[in-house]
Amino acid sequence: MNEVDDAILEFFREMESISGERVELQPGTVHHNIAEVRGYSEKSRSTFSRRIGDLEKIGLLELTDETKRYYRITEKGLAYLEGEIKAEELEPDE
Repeated sequence: MNEVDDAILEFFREMESISGERVELQPGTVHHNIAEVRGYSEKSRSTFSRRIGDLEKIGLLELTDETKRYYRITEKGLAYLEGEIKAEELEPDE
């Protein structure tokens, strides 16, 4: 886990708190808002796409539309943000 991972997960949680439900977003939208609009990261769009894929592999995000590549945060992702799961406990889902 790194600062991009945490920024991605925090962004998904923030969008949920605003909308009242879990939002589904594409990697490019996440990157645009975190890096370009807010200036929280200088990492590239490809880095965000790769990290989102990695977060899916460990179950913190889920792919909701394979064709359009929409993702949303999972219960496990929220638990990680709440400190209920430690980074060293995360392993790829089977």
